[in-house]
Amino acid sequence: MKKVLIAVAAFVAIMVLVTSAYIVNEDEYACIKRFGKIIDTKSSAGLYFKVPFMDTKFVLPKKKIVYDLQPSNVLTKDKKAMVIDNYVIWQITDPLEFYKSVSMISEAEKRIDAAVYNAVKNTMGTLEQSSIINEELSGRGALNEAVTKDVANQMKRYGIEVQDVEIKRFDLPSENEESVFKRMISEREKIAEQYVAEGNYEAQKIKNEVDKQVGIMISEAKAKEQELLGEGEAEHIKILADAYSGDKMEFYEFIRTLEAMKTSLKGDKTLVLPLDSPLTKYLVNDGN
Repeated sequence: MKKVLIAVAAFVAIMVLVTSAYIVNEDEYACIKRFGKIIDTKSSAGLYFKVPFMDTKFVLPKKKIVYDLQPSNVLTKDKKAMVIDNYVIWQITDPLEFYKSVSMISEAEKRIDAAVYNAVKNTMGTLEQSSIINEELSGRGALNEAVTKDVANQMKRYGIEVQDVEIKRFDLPSENEESVFKRMISEREKIAEQYVAEGNYEAQKIKNEVDKQVGIMISEAKAKEQELLGEGEAEHIKILADAYSGDKMEFYEFIRTLEAMKTSLKGDKTLVLPLDSPLTKYLVNDGN
């Protein structure tokens, strides 16, 4: 009988130990609830104990959570509809306040969804659709910061820290896409035509300048040509004048006479010359 009592006592002790001990992991909060109220919260990993059969444990995530929102329609400043797709990075920082206000992750995400929609709607309502479509990445970052700040302020009272709200993409409603795309194409074509016209204008300016320079070079070359021709003619006249003056003239006549005689005496020929022929004086020795 004694052994049975000891066994029962040991079993009860083990059950008490098992039901009172609990483990907290690194990425969670452990909340101890007694009679419907949270009496303790553990955020550090380790082994802990609670009152068996009276206290119950439930856990909340301590890690960052990425919540991908459903795309929603918003109106821009010029009353044009756009579809916006966001995601949110958030984290529970006050588990007690979180449990009191929203209790569950699904309910928290509903509150985040509403807060993001309101923040995006208010922010987008200050912007023209054209400026949103043509927004650069730097501008997109400023928009994300403004929405993140607004949502973080709204969610702080729930024990939630919103670390980032990012816009994944902007879209146009399907019924508006074609007309907007056509307008964008038309605008781009106008810009392209302007670039082409400016390019043609610059090309014509360059061509005109080149033609002007070519004309100047040709005129200068022709002037130089005439100058050189004049100098050549002057030199030619000077050479002829020198050749036909004084002793040079006689020598020139002699050379020309010999060339004429050489041409006339080619082959088997008899040459009859009068005594007063210029050739005769070089062929006949009159004793002078």
